[in-house]
Amino acid sequence: MNEGYLQILNSISSSKPTPGGGSVAALTLAHGHSLSVMVSRLTVNSDKWIDGHTVANNIISQSEKNISMCITLANNDSSAFDCVMEAYRLPKDEEGSNVRSIAIRKATIEAAEAPLETMKFSLKFMYTLADLAKQCNANALTDLASAAELGISACKMAEFNVRINIDHLSGDDIDSLETASKNLLTECNQVMSEITQLYTNRLGW
Repeated sequence: MNEGYLQILNSISSSKPTPGGGSVAALTLAHGHSLSVMVSRLTVNSDKWIDGHTVANNIISQSEKNISMCITLANNDSSAFDCVMEAYRLPKDEEGSNVRSIAIRKATIEAAEAPLETMKFSLKFMYTLADLAKQCNANALTDLASAAELGISACKMAEFNVRINIDHLSGDDIDSLETASKNLLTECNQVMSEITQLYTNRLGW
C-alpha cells in the first residue's frame, strides 16, 4: 500500500459528496479486475491448466484497458454528481422560466446514467469470470470467488446510485433507466449464481 492509495481512501472518507458510492462501485470493480488478472496469470503459468489459457490470456491482454475503464467510470460518476450540485446552485426560476429546473433534471439523469454504465461493465466482467471459473488454476478459485463478489457488489452499489437519482423523477426516460438497471442487476445475480456453482463444485464445497 502507498500514499496514493491512502489519498484515494481519504478522499472517499471526506465530507465532500464526491467521490461517493457510485465512484466506489467502479473502484470496487477495478479491484475485481485486478484479482481476475492474478488468477489468469496463475493459470497460464502452468500447462496443467492449459484448457484455461485462452480465456486467461484474453483477460491479461485486456487488463490495462479494463482497469483504466473502471477508473474512468469512477471519475465520470464524480463529475456527473458535481454537475448536479452546480445545477442546484443556479438562480431559482422566476415566473415563466424553468431554466434551473430543466438543468437539475438533465444533470440528475446524467448522474443516474453514470452508475448505469458501471452496472453494464460489471455484468460484462461477471460473464468473463464465469468463463474463467470453468478452467482456471484450481488453487486460485477462492481468489476468483473474491473477484466475483467484488463484481456483484459493484453492480449492486451502482444500482443504488441509479435508483436514488431517479427516485423523485418521472417520465418515459426515467422508466427506461429504472428498467435497464433492474434487468442488469437481475442478470448479474444470475451469473453470480452460475459462478458460485462452478467454483463450489470444483472445490468440493
